Amino acid sequence: MEGQGAKRALRVIVTGATGMVGEGVLHECLLHPDVERVLVVGRRPCGVKHGKLKEIVHADLYDLSPVASELAGYDACYYCLGVSSVGMSEADYARVTHDLTLHAAELLARLNPGLVFCYVTGTGTDSSERGRSMWARVKGRTENALLRLPFKRAYMFRPGYIHPTKGLKNTHKYYRAFMWLYPVLRLLMPGGVVTLRELGLAMIRAARADFGPAILGSREIRELARQGE
Repeated sequence: MEGQGAKRALRVIVTGATGMVGEGVLHECLLHPDVERVLVVGRRPCGVKHGKLKEIVHADLYDLSPVASELAGYDACYYCLGVSSVGMSEADYARVTHDLTLHAAELLARLNPGLVFCYVTGTGTDSSERGRSMWARVKGRTENALLRLPFKRAYMFRPGYIHPTKGLKNTHKYYRAFMWLYPVLRLLMPGGVVTLRELGLAMIRAARADFGPAILGSREIRELARQGE
């Protein structure tokens, strides 16, 4: 990896570590030699112990002011917190997806002027905010708001199918059912699949250098991950 010896090791924040994506990103951060410190913020413990890892368990993520002093001094935030829109009203889904995300992002932007913010959305997110799909509109509104914040850089990660990392505990049953199909999907739909390891590596790389596009689909995520290996 270029310039590794000349650059300060990364200090990163991970949210959503009790979910599949956040756990996978956390896993890559703990393994990666460029990352020296990882702060996990969540409502409940992530269940991981590691020398690099510090954890803040905070019940009300809509009010981070009691722990704000512990959120300064970081280079990147990998925001992997999210919920399914199934069965939710648009107002309820927006409260979790848009309002909660922006509360955290605005605070981190104030506390860390040089922060790189990486947000996990999904294929089909609607940047126009006017489409028929409720979840896609809300995700698009969230992305657009994040891109307006004064981060050093912000990246919107839009993976399609995410191939889980073997051995991690929070893999969704849906993904487990399709794991055997992954080689076929990679061959037939190369623009729609990415591994969880590639997603994590791409986020680490994004904190190091300006990749270019702010919105990354699966192809761009894989390209960025290769640059970080």
